[in-house]
Amino acid sequence: MAKTTPATLALDKASVAYELHTYDYDPDAPRVGLQAAESLGVSPDQVLKTLMAQVDGKPVCAVLASDQEVAMKKLAAAVGGKTAQMMKPADAERITGYRVGGVSPFGQKKVVPTVIDEAALAHERVFINGGQRGLQARLAPADLVLALHAKVVALT
Repeated sequence: MAKTTPATLALDKASVAYELHTYDYDPDAPRVGLQAAESLGVSPDQVLKTLMAQVDGKPVCAVLASDQEVAMKKLAAAVGGKTAQMMKPADAERITGYRVGGVSPFGQKKVVPTVIDEAALAHERVFINGGQRGLQARLAPADLVLALHAKVVALT
């Protein structure tokens, strides 16, 4: 497994301290984030998932705990929109440059607004996808917010 991805390059460029962790990615897992948490031996609320959505037709990145569901109205409101819906996987892959299951909020092909669920800040360190399936970066959630210029709101 490559340890250098567009995500790790973006983290390095932003001078974010992080550690990489690998796990056996299961493409058949019903919820990839939960499978990652189990494989890493950590609570699901410490493994953040990256979801790509559209708010009023424009791409947005939402980051929240792997065991939670995003409230679409809250996501839309966070970026000043009216309606939000999940992006189709093919569109998410095209916009981010990552394969579904390996989408990171860092190093995406196109910079889009990012919203992080406020609950993520309750942890000293969290895991976020490192830019490929089976690769997680562990970092301080405050660094996640700063490096992504993200908005922090309640998303669940």
